[in-house]
Amino acid sequence: MKKIAFYDAKPYDKIWFDQLAAGRYDIRYLESKCNPDTAQLARGCEAVCAFVNDDLSKETIDRLYDAGVRVLAMRSAGYSNVDFKAAYGKINVVRVPAYSPYAVAEHAMALLLTLNRKVHKAYNRTRDFNFSLNGLIGTDLHGKTAGIIGTGKIGRVFINICRGFGMRILAFDPYPAKDADFEYVDLNTLLRESDVISLHCPLTDQTHHILDVNAFRQMKKEAFIINTSRGALIDSAALLAALNLKRIGGAGLDVYEEEADFFFEDYSGEIIRDDVLSLLTSRPNVIITSHQAFLTEEALHNIADVTLKNLDAYFAGEDLENEICYHCDSGKVAGGCRKNRKERCFQPPSADRMLTDSARN
Repeated sequence: MKKIAFYDAKPYDKIWFDQLAAGRYDIRYLESKCNPDTAQLARGCEAVCAFVNDDLSKETIDRLYDAGVRVLAMRSAGYSNVDFKAAYGKINVVRVPAYSPYAVAEHAMALLLTLNRKVHKAYNRTRDFNFSLNGLIGTDLHGKTAGIIGTGKIGRVFINICRGFGMRILAFDPYPAKDADFEYVDLNTLLRESDVISLHCPLTDQTHHILDVNAFRQMKKEAFIINTSRGALIDSAALLAALNLKRIGGAGLDVYEEEADFFFEDYSGEIIRDDVLSLLTSRPNVIITSHQAFLTEEALHNIADVTLKNLDAYFAGEDLENEICYHCDSGKVAGGCRKNRKERCFQPPSADRMLTDSARN
């Protein structure tokens, strides 16, 4: 059986990977995150399974390649932590493009409802038998405007949920859906008119800090910010300043731009040396969850299933439907995108029309 080095393994990861990989792969579960120092732990493995908070920089990629790894299977939709230029020609990179848009969109609405109706405060009070209603006033979502930034699968599921509450929808996306039955507007209009702004876009050079000082200045003073996508979509320092100046109503965050140092781990007995995160957590109108929006039974099953099918296709020499490549879209590949020629994006240039060694063996 092929061996997989599975980094940053958690108990909930093993539930479905153990069941679906039985008899197919030998998984070496590692509690450590993947980084230059831990890359050598993958020696003897043909594949690495990684997550969004692993350090997949050039140094890590080079060390994984030297250790014999030829395929990197991201068990996530996001891949902004992968240095693709370093991987090109060495290691194929595959991902799970969609595992459950419902899981993430439903968590976004859970954050909004909790933030708006102060459910977290009420829960803490009633555990002390404090049944006072003071300070628990919310607003009707019905009739309010939801601004959705990013209208992919998750964004559109969230739009449907908001519609169920009777909300008006405004959307911004540089690549509007052709079959959209909702209104697209420019970003500034969305920021000015929305009562709720929810982020559902990938992290790119263009979307990095899409919500910055200038964006917060344009928002309604009662606006709620919801982010279940990527932490660096928001300038955290600017968000904290906007909250302190009461320029916005509050924020529900499942992600944080410096989360790699903290999320998915227990630091309850330690001093957190991140002043912005500490101050955000202390604000009464901020709710932070630990990147758990994806965490449903259905999503965990789908993540394991698609990840293993990606590896099956790689080792069988088949087309890699979920391969990621920065190179093909750049127009630099002679003859056009390799996928259009039924070839793999990351094949070494000298083997353009051949299967990789691992695929042939």
